[in-house]
Amino acid sequence: MTEKTVHSSETDELRAHQELSMDSIQTETFSRYTGPYIAGRVAARHRTAFDVITENRKFRVKTSGALLKIGKIPAVGDFVVILNQPETGTRMIVDILPRRSILTRGAAGEGNTEQVIAANLDIVFIVTAAGSDFNPRRLERYLTIVHASGAKPVIVINKSDLAEDAEKIAAEAVKIAGKVPVVTISALKKNGLEELENYLMPEKTVALVGSSGVGKSTIINALLSEEVQDTFDTRKYDEKGRHTTTVRQLFTLPGGAVIIDNPGVREIQIGSAAAGIDETFPEIAEFAPECRYRNCRHTDEPGCAVIEAVNAGFIPKERLESYHRLMKESEFQAEKEEIGLKRIEKKKYKWIGKAAKRIHEDKERCR
Repeated sequence: MTEKTVHSSETDELRAHQELSMDSIQTETFSRYTGPYIAGRVAARHRTAFDVITENRKFRVKTSGALLKIGKIPAVGDFVVILNQPETGTRMIVDILPRRSILTRGAAGEGNTEQVIAANLDIVFIVTAAGSDFNPRRLERYLTIVHASGAKPVIVINKSDLAEDAEKIAAEAVKIAGKVPVVTISALKKNGLEELENYLMPEKTVALVGSSGVGKSTIINALLSEEVQDTFDTRKYDEKGRHTTTVRQLFTLPGGAVIIDNPGVREIQIGSAAAGIDETFPEIAEFAPECRYRNCRHTDEPGCAVIEAVNAGFIPKERLESYHRLMKESEFQAEKEEIGLKRIEKKKYKWIGKAAKRIHEDKERCR
């Protein structure tokens, strides 16, 4: 087992306090544990283990079999309960404390298990790069999953120094953003970072999401004023980036905020994030109450105020089309989850039936 003592000075003790700033519900839940238990926060996830920060140490642990059996897998940012018995060499995660927010994306392909990106977030920086990376439809997908997470989104347009149309791209982002802030920066040149720092308050947790090559790791390095994350150049001919970040990882900034770097994501499925769709499309939500039918889907129903708003030029046609795509995707995910639950129920009753049959056969043999 790998163990590293990292907190030894007053500065490190303050940093540990900031990383372990649990809310009242999490604190109350942990207080129910008595005995050899300590609270920690997941700082990084590896293939079979997790780096966990406690009040005075950082070490690598695995989760208990009981936790895995019920499908509870910790994510970066989670506050966890650790069974800590140094005398026997036992140290493992045995519970996950209640999450105040959870950022997920839908399963790619035919899977129906959502992927947890990070937990207990206050703010999410949705990072895109000025240039060919900017994609309004992908930005809408990110906004949807962040709105549904319970965290507040901020759109960050990086690499403004490499694009002549950075201001134009920012204006396009504002049209999509609604009330979500849009910040234009150059992390490499350290231009505009002060605008990000307005959101990096002590004991707040911020995550970065976005495609590969948009400069998430460069932003982390700039905010920390040191090279903690590897970076590579993007390809010039298509401005695509390599996956330089392969592990989700948590860092503490000098000002006391906690920031989480994430690997680039190629495919954004919104999964069950339907709750974030209305906030992503506020103009549609504004006109929807005026529709003739309460359950109007804004397709071809008579008296649809949303369609009338599109025809009148108040809502761009592309926005309504994107809204329909995300709604269909969300409904499809809900159907997959329902089918999955039915399969689980079927397996459960099949197992119960077999168990009952074995009990009956045993009784017959005993006669």
